[in-house]
Amino acid sequence: MNALLTQLIGSAVAVAAMVGLAAWARIPRPTLPLDQQTARDLIDTDYPGYPINAVWIAADGLGAIARSGDHALVLAQLGDSWVTRDMAWEAAVASPIRGGRVRLRTPDPAAPNLSLAVSGVTPWPPQRGPEAPESLIAA
Repeated sequence: MNALLTQLIGSAVAVAAMVGLAAWARIPRPTLPLDQQTARDLIDTDYPGYPINAVWIAADGLGAIARSGDHALVLAQLGDSWVTRDMAWEAAVASPIRGGRVRLRTPDPAAPNLSLAVSGVTPWPPQRGPEAPESLIAA
């Protein structure tokens, strides 16, 4: 009888641990790739006083960089939500590209490194051409 009670308590603890782990490690919901208007709306929510000159969307649609004068407003996916950070435009343009991703070092200790996908279609920094708005091109 004592062994049966021990087994029952052990099973209850194991089931409770599995339920707790499943609740703690929930799977993030899928998000749709960004478009120009969605990126502008998300950035404007966090930076309402910054006029957005132009927006560059990452190759995979999971991030964007907006130019607002001398500021780069960076939008990136974090889990199942979005984070925005700002940095100097010159620092954003000078950010290194490794492994098909532009590596942005922001001054914010909460999200110091953001990584956005680049491709031949969406190069970083934006190149001169019909698809690149003049206000996004590095001077």
